[in-house]
Order: sequence, then structure tokens, then C-alpha cells
Amino acid sequence: MLRPPGPKPQFLIGNLPLAGPEPLETYLQWAAEYGDIFYYRAAWLHVYFLNRPDLIDYVLVRNPQKFLKDRVIRNSRWLLGNGLLTAEGEAWKRQRRLIQPAFSRDRIATYGRCIAESTEQMLASWQGGMVVDIHREMMNLTLRVVVRALFELETSGTDQISRCLNTVMLNSIGGRLLLPPFVRHLPLPGMRDVRRAVADMNTAVYAIIRQRRSSNKQSSGDLLSILMNARDEDGTALTDEQLRDELMTFLLAGHETTALALSWAFYLLSQNAEPEAKLQDELDHVLGGRLPDVSDFPSLLFGDRVVKETLRLYPPAWSVARSVIADFELEGYTIPAGSNVVMSQWIMHRDPRYFIEPQKFDPDRWSTAACQNLPRFAYFPFGGGPRQCVGASFATTEAMLILATIARRYRLALAENATVPPVPSMTLRPKGPIPMQISVRG
Repeated sequence: MLRPPGPKPQFLIGNLPLAGPEPLETYLQWAAEYGDIFYYRAAWLHVYFLNRPDLIDYVLVRNPQKFLKDRVIRNSRWLLGNGLLTAEGEAWKRQRRLIQPAFSRDRIATYGRCIAESTEQMLASWQGGMVVDIHREMMNLTLRVVVRALFELETSGTDQISRCLNTVMLNSIGGRLLLPPFVRHLPLPGMRDVRRAVADMNTAVYAIIRQRRSSNKQSSGDLLSILMNARDEDGTALTDEQLRDELMTFLLAGHETTALALSWAFYLLSQNAEPEAKLQDELDHVLGGRLPDVSDFPSLLFGDRVVKETLRLYPPAWSVARSVIADFELEGYTIPAGSNVVMSQWIMHRDPRYFIEPQKFDPDRWSTAACQNLPRFAYFPFGGGPRQCVGASFATTEAMLILATIARRYRLALAENATVPPVPSMTLRPKGPIPMQISVRG
């Protein structure tokens, strides 16, 4: 069977880039060297990377029925259960239909007020001269937004949930993504921390469900109301366990990714004075000191470009993978059943065929004809096809409002000598804190 080109395997283990010191750079080098399709074996797993928009379109849009979610996602069911991210087939279709109304245009406009108000509440504790870990601040903030906007609850347990999620994600970095689920039962220090964190998260999520059930609150179209009022054809409601799986999915996917996008945005702005000044000028002109609103978006053109450019350079979902159900042919190669096909935003968003000076942070590139006419899947921060992120509009709205609310009042400067390397977990996280000094804008 003819295979695509790829790196020379090491004896027995093949290649394990995720366990290496710089996996993201390794993938970029392999794409540059081996082209649009490359192959490697990671221990027992056969991996095929697709690095051209039409090849990605083949998998995500034209033939999604030929693939399942990859092993990393399937392995995460011990944490996420059978929620929207991990479900397959008819179960997934039903869940998607249920959840979609919670992200309608009208609902997102309603969420916008909650987002801006929550951000202002966070800023009440900020003072000029303080140094904050902007990643931790954004994680706590976006979690509060999810609980308030999507669940319509005020809860004091969000800090604990955030710490627990952070523990889980820190133990899902690099090669640990490929470890089978039974590893979590081993008496290892990191696994003990993970088990404790998941138990604490379960306690917090079930408390949210009980709190909402006991409130007898009328449905207002938020996600939790929709799920609680859903009925099967026989009139059966979702169990607490099914609700837990959906809530856990949105607690993770609904706040982690947006928090990362904002963390990387403030990092990039702190390293690029001209775009930072341009954003501040736009905010001053459009807002005049007031809180931003969704209705301001048509006037916040540069702010929108900052978000897009951040998602290009630091996509929170750095790759999309699928498991092959049956052998298929692609570009003259046979891709066998059981293998993984991987499509990486990290690679595509840095492809010089589609982006001039791809490593440069240049929000204004999004006003050019080249970026306005990109082929589909040259840029795909939220995936694509039937399983594109259901909350993409919510995430971009949240990112824009938080960015504008903070940047209209403060400048954030990266602490001296701080370095912020990205590491591939289930999401693209900073290796450590992102320490930033706050200064009040004059």
C-alpha cells in the first residue's frame, strides 16, 4: 500500500511529536518538507495530516459520514460523557437540534449585556500598576459568563470549577493526549489530581442542576432551560446525568476556548504597539467611554480584525481529527480504516500560500482582497461542516465585547522577561502564566 511521504520512524515507537519539546514547530516543518499529505506512525496509531483546503473539505464537508471523532475526543468521554462534543450519529443530531436555538441571533444579543456587565465586575478589582495573570483572569471571567448567560445562574462556585478544569487541561498536554482512558485509574500524582478535580467538577455541575430545578424559573430561551424542557417522543425528559454531560461540555468548550483567544489577543497586542494604538483609537471614537454593545460591532471593524488575526495565529482549537471508518482513496493514496486524519488550523493558518508573512500579527490583512477571498478551510478556527462549533457566534461576540470593554480603559504590558510559549493540549494553551502589568489609559 502506497503511503504519503513523512518523517523516518524510530524503532517500535514511530514518531511521537506531541511528546517532543516543540510539537507545533515540528508539524510546521513536516508540512513544509512533505507537502499536502504526510504520514507518520505514533506507536500503534497511523496518522495522516491533510494540509490543503480542498482535502480538508473532503473530510469535513463532503464526506463526514465516513469518519468518527478521533481517539482523543473519544478518550475524553470519561470526562465529558456523551455530550454534544463526543456524541455520534442520531444522538448527536438530536442534541444539536435541541441546543441550536440557544445560540440564535436574538439570544446572543441578550447574552451581550451579560458579557459586558460581567467584565465590568471583574475590572472593579483592577488597579493601575497591578500585575495579573491574564490567562487566569480570562478563564475565571469567561466561566462566569457561561454560567450567567447560558445557565442564567449566579453562583459562587465558578472559581473552583475553573481551578478543576485547569488541572484537567494541564494533565492533557502533549503526549498525554494519546494515553488510553484506563491511565486515569493509575496511582500517579497527576492522575490523582485529575480524579479529584473531576469529582469536584461533578459536584459543582450537579449543584447547578439542582439549583436551577429548585428555582422554578420560567424558561427564557437560555441553554439550560432548553435542555431541561426538552422531551423525547415518549415525553421523557433528560436525566440529571444527561444534563451533566451537556453542561460539562459547555463549561469546557464554552469558556476555555474564548478565554484562550482573549489571552492570546492581549499578548499579541502587548507585543505590537501599532495595532494596539489603532484598536484604542477606534474604541475611543466609537464608544466615547461607554460600555460596548453588540450593536457597535459594525463600527468596530479593527476590533473584529484583531479577533480574526488572533484566531489565525493562536487558534484555541489547534487541530481537528477524525478516525477513518473504511478505507478510502485520496490523492492516489489509500487511507486505511482505523487510522487518524488530522487537519491542523495551526498549519493552515500559517501557510504562506494563503497568508503573506504568515508569522506576523497583522489585523489589517483581513481588509485585503486576498483574505476576503480565501478558499474555505485556509482559515477555519471553529472547524467546519456539520460539526462546526455550535457556539461560534457566541464565542466571537464574547471575545469582541470583553476585548473592547477592557481595552477602552486599560493597557496591558507583558511583564519583563516573561516568555509565553504555546503548548498543544486539547486546546492551544500557554505553557505557564501570562503575567501582565495593568496601566490605566489617560
